[in-house]
Amino acid sequence: MTSTLFEKLWNEHLVEVQDDGTDLIYIDRVFLHERTGSIALSGLQAEAYPVFCPEQVFCCMDHIVDTYPDRGDDTTMPSGRDFIVATREYTHAAGITLFDLDDSRQGIVHVVSPEQGIVQPGMTLVCPDSHTCTQGAMGALAWGIGSSEAEHALVTKTLRVKRPRSMRIRFEGTLSPAVTAKDVILHLIATHGADGGAGYAVEFAGAAVTALDMEARMTLCNMAVEFSAFTGLIAPDRKTVEYLRGRPYAPVGDLWQQATRYWETLRSDPGAGFDRELVVDCSELEPQVTWGTSPQHAIGVSGRVPPVELADAVESAGRKRALAYMALNAGDAIAGTPIDAAFIGSCTNSRISDLRLAAAVLRGRRVAPGLRAICVPGSMQVKAQAEAEGLDRVFTEAGFEWRSSGCSMCFFAGGEHFAYRERVISTTNRNFESRQGPETRSHLASPAMVAASAVRGCITDPREFLQAPSDTAGATEMMEPG
Repeated sequence: MTSTLFEKLWNEHLVEVQDDGTDLIYIDRVFLHERTGSIALSGLQAEAYPVFCPEQVFCCMDHIVDTYPDRGDDTTMPSGRDFIVATREYTHAAGITLFDLDDSRQGIVHVVSPEQGIVQPGMTLVCPDSHTCTQGAMGALAWGIGSSEAEHALVTKTLRVKRPRSMRIRFEGTLSPAVTAKDVILHLIATHGADGGAGYAVEFAGAAVTALDMEARMTLCNMAVEFSAFTGLIAPDRKTVEYLRGRPYAPVGDLWQQATRYWETLRSDPGAGFDRELVVDCSELEPQVTWGTSPQHAIGVSGRVPPVELADAVESAGRKRALAYMALNAGDAIAGTPIDAAFIGSCTNSRISDLRLAAAVLRGRRVAPGLRAICVPGSMQVKAQAEAEGLDRVFTEAGFEWRSSGCSMCFFAGGEHFAYRERVISTTNRNFESRQGPETRSHLASPAMVAASAVRGCITDPREFLQAPSDTAGATEMMEPG
């Protein structure tokens, strides 16, 4: 009998089918962060429940930490210090591995987990953070949960879940230079809607996906949740194996050989049936940028803001509201729109390949006068590697602030943010109203476009700066608020 990759992973972790039709799924690993993880751990402590298998639970300080070089427990978020101190106390008491602020491995949870080899093909992994699907790029079944679900997983290593349907999206063709995984996923969401994946576990496949490096695949899976998918995943291959080889939590010796033989079986069988399939031709795709207040409000950088009036009255009203909020008009050329700030960071686009790509644009150039530009590496290991390669100097000499790792201004939760109604071009994953500050107007784009726009002071096609193909041309990239 043929099976999809999703079916293989789900069935291997199925404990039992419940009377109400939901499935009880075994959870291999749980990841927490200080904003929601501290809530889950405090709940367990209040009920005197122990964490079952704490060696399979990990936690990062990432969401509300300051990213300035001299940071400590104090943050700009009201009561932020309380979250950090509580998380440290709870994790130590429970025996959970914590990547604390003074740990060289600290960073954004969805960067740290693959980087350390914690997530591996064939595993189930959950985290109280909506962008946990990032880790599906490793061939794992990873999804975001709430704090109460995290409590259940921590105590029982199981979760009750309604089984999603299956979808395969094949991205075919060859990506043009300066077109990245971020552009691919924005194009998908713009074409099929922010609810296009609702109720589905989505497998990404096709020639364009096979050609992506592992970090770019993480970008693709990261934004599966913006497609409303339960999760996104990619079958492991040679690139996956080589990425994991030698990482701290990867298997070693005979266990490595056993693991890689198992990983080779993790792919959809020929002829396996999906509930829905889509094919996207990427050969003519150009760099994408959002114009509105949803990731589905994306267009090619050479395009114009689309008309408001549609057959769907609800969508028309949404577009009208978005344009009013963004202070744009239908028919406006998106390229050339002035910006006030540029941000490179988040679990979507803050890995070393992202920084290399942005640096290729910035090298020898300066950001536009009066424009604030910030780069926040996704982990302290990414930061160290970038500094070893001299990328930090490229950013600082261009006029970017060079930060320590954390979620930073991906989202505004009462902490550091951009100014009232500032227009920002950002490598983050959400452009909702006030996402990055009070009525801040956010445009989502790739690291290349953010860097190019910072130089020009307006939304700019990165192909003007990256004329020749390079290895980084396809480079990438929590439950709310992540």
